Amino acid sequence: MLAPRLRSRLPAFVSSVRDHPRQSCRWQTTASTAVEPPPASGHSSSVASSKLLRITRESALRTPGIVWADEEPVRNIVGGRETRKMNLYQSVRDALSIALAKDDTAVVFGEDIAFGGVFRCTMGLAEEFANCAAGRERVFNTPLTEQGIAGFGIGLASMGHTAIAEIQFADYIFPAFDQLVNEAAKFRYRSGGNFSIGGLTVRTPTMAVGHGGLYHSQSPEGFFMGAAGLKIVIPRSPIQCKGLLLSAIRDPNPVIFMEPKILYRSAVEQVPIDDYAIPLSRAETLIPGSDLTLLTWGTPVYHCESAIQLLNSPPPSLAPLIPLSLRSAKVELIDLRTILPWDMEAVVESVRRTKRLVIVHEAGMTGGVGGEIAAEVSKRAFLRLEAPVRRITGWDVPAALQFEKFNMPDEIRILDGIVETLSY
Repeated sequence: MLAPRLRSRLPAFVSSVRDHPRQSCRWQTTASTAVEPPPASGHSSSVASSKLLRITRESALRTPGIVWADEEPVRNIVGGRETRKMNLYQSVRDALSIALAKDDTAVVFGEDIAFGGVFRCTMGLAEEFANCAAGRERVFNTPLTEQGIAGFGIGLASMGHTAIAEIQFADYIFPAFDQLVNEAAKFRYRSGGNFSIGGLTVRTPTMAVGHGGLYHSQSPEGFFMGAAGLKIVIPRSPIQCKGLLLSAIRDPNPVIFMEPKILYRSAVEQVPIDDYAIPLSRAETLIPGSDLTLLTWGTPVYHCESAIQLLNSPPPSLAPLIPLSLRSAKVELIDLRTILPWDMEAVVESVRRTKRLVIVHEAGMTGGVGGEIAAEVSKRAFLRLEAPVRRITGWDVPAALQFEKFNMPDEIRILDGIVETLSY
């Protein structure tokens, strides 16, 4: 395989890819980073410099699929609209503010969220609505009980309210698993459609940050794949996060909304300040291609972008390991966005054109979302495939703190998978 040879022959290059120097940014304190611990959400300079981020007003307002709440979808007018520079956690806060302002029944709750939460996604939200009806009762702290938070949200939504709950880390969503899978997912079905808890949205930070270890860097989206009745959403950027979160809050089904932790500060875009939505269950093609489909979601979107760049324009140290015939390959990069129910039609259509599929996700391979996608694609596009479907994932081990960066699928492992798949 390519990756082991790269790591043995190019230690300096691998080190430079993985250990980007921290860049000065407006969220850092003035204290020396040598003595201060890394921020809870982490930082990735490769994300900050991504060409996939929309950093101008014009590009932001023309985000594919965006639907303005104050316009008919067929009109979709962008003239006169404004944007503001936001990172991902600020876009979460903006979406929550809009949801609370436009829906008097909306309530935001979770551990420590009244004073901003551990990732500052609800900073100032309680004060903003302190003078509104019900005052601080609309944004409040809960006891440290994930099962209780989910159960309370289900009860609140069943009474017709809009319940927006936060599980402080996706790693701790497991105590709420019974409530979400046995109650939330089945609520409408067991009542024969007479009752619904479509007003329930459960937000939770997910994925790795590079220093979270075995209890703060997991990606548990695969555990919910069999829970018919739930929707699972993972955004990749601030614009996507705001639009998808507002869609999730207003969706007639319970939604688990997972926000990649390292993107909270690393991903920065010009975000429209108006109320808008991005439809759920629709994948987005970020880079069109014809030779291979590269499918992912969340943080790995940016690692995949880097891997494509390395394939097409390898540095001198990598050039001997990448055949010239493969460097002109056109790789199609797709962001799945909604994990359940996923956009099967778009993915299968892409694979039928490119004839190859590589799936990337941070969760372990066994029982991961990639296995379900690979099975469906193999069934629906079997005669068009010219190579086996390949999965590049986290290893099937807990992520030890000091080795976490080696557990995540990085640019080198993704490049390895692309080269091997193209070589068939």
